[in-house]
Amino acid sequence: MLDLSTFARSHQWWNTVIGNNSGPMAEKYSVATQIMMGGFTGWCVGYLFQRVGKVTATAVGGGFLLLQIANHSGYVQVDWKKVEKDVNTAKRRLKKKANKAAPEINTFIEEASEFVKKNIVVSSGFVGGFLLGLAS
Repeated sequence: MLDLSTFARSHQWWNTVIGNNSGPMAEKYSVATQIMMGGFTGWCVGYLFQRVGKVTATAVGGGFLLLQIANHSGYVQVDWKKVEKDVNTAKRRLKKKANKAAPEINTFIEEASEFVKKNIVVSSGFVGGFLLGLAS
């Protein structure tokens, strides 16, 4: 078993990350460091989000295009009454489950908003970096 406190004392760089102070980020790092950390992570996430989004959109759009061509050519026959019935059944099930899932979603939203309030500088840097990552 690895004792992190002993490891942190013997490795100075690790000590600055783990350290004795376990409070919010605002107490550990300067504002400039927080903005840089948030901005860099936000840019990385935004860039990956953009790339994955393009690939996903291309795959889904290409799939729909191929299905439409196959339908128009007569290779695929769609039973639209069955599709409508299945969609209505799915909508009913979704409404029932949505009412049950509401407390968990509200708890998650409250926790996320509390994190943003405690770490507003990092969150601001993350949002700015995320938008820059989407644009690049």
